[in-house]
Amino acid sequence: MATAKKKVGLGKGLDSLIADKSGGKKGSVSSDNKGNGEWIELDINKVEPNREQPRKTFDEDKLLELSENIKKHGIIEPLVVVKKDGYYQIIAGERRWRASKMAGIKKVPVRVMDLTEEQIVQISLIENLQREDLNPIEEALGYKQLVDKFGYKQDEVAEIVSKSRTVITNSLRLLKLDDKVRQMVIDGTISSGHARTILGLKDLSQQDILADRVMDENLTVRELEKEIKRINEGAPEKKPKESIDPKLLAIYSELEEKCKQILGTKVSILPKDKQKGKIEIEYYNQDELDTIIGKLQA
Repeated sequence: MATAKKKVGLGKGLDSLIADKSGGKKGSVSSDNKGNGEWIELDINKVEPNREQPRKTFDEDKLLELSENIKKHGIIEPLVVVKKDGYYQIIAGERRWRASKMAGIKKVPVRVMDLTEEQIVQISLIENLQREDLNPIEEALGYKQLVDKFGYKQDEVAEIVSKSRTVITNSLRLLKLDDKVRQMVIDGTISSGHARTILGLKDLSQQDILADRVMDENLTVRELEKEIKRINEGAPEKKPKESIDPKLLAIYSELEEKCKQILGTKVSILPKDKQKGKIEIEYYNQDELDTIIGKLQA
């Protein structure tokens, strides 16, 4: 790896992103283009996504919305591609390409570039960060690729993407999560803040158990921190109902029975304290769920 590194920032535009770390030489426009950096049109079937790009998930509803927009107005900003054997690989613009396919577009505007592998990784990562298209795990994997594949230090990655080193460090920590908790972060079931807090567990085998509790009990990060401290110290779990007035618990019991009669299934009222808690409604098949929803909507 070259010793001198040319770093680029998020707000500089595409041209400044296409910079060679070894000497500041920008990626060049391919001879496939018409003139100096102008775009050309390519058969959409000759253009393919970059399998190594950080982004792996796409919101189908947003893609459909973009697809409808492209039908009306076309593609305003050309895709950036590099030429491969028999096809062109997308470096920036996969979302536009996917939406164009949905819209039935036959040709797409592209800007063909001659780029190094490292430039490709940087541009793919930065373009997605600019558009806030990456979930926290995809973002962390993008940073990890710069560190592992190209030998960047965390402060150098921070400069490339115009973020603080702390942000990069906290992002990379998410990759210590087990697969189930990672997926919960990807799905948005728990926040990255909750996920990083879970990493404070001494026994990391309890990650998924605690992540489920975050979701089920709607724990705040502060409440989660307290629970992790209790677990790490080996203190016994405080049962929520122990601190609830017995008279209030009796009222809850009566309400549970009334709800059961109305909905035809088990209903549990689970207080956290005198003011808040949650209600659980059980169902055992799809038909039963449909019946419960119908009764609640009535």
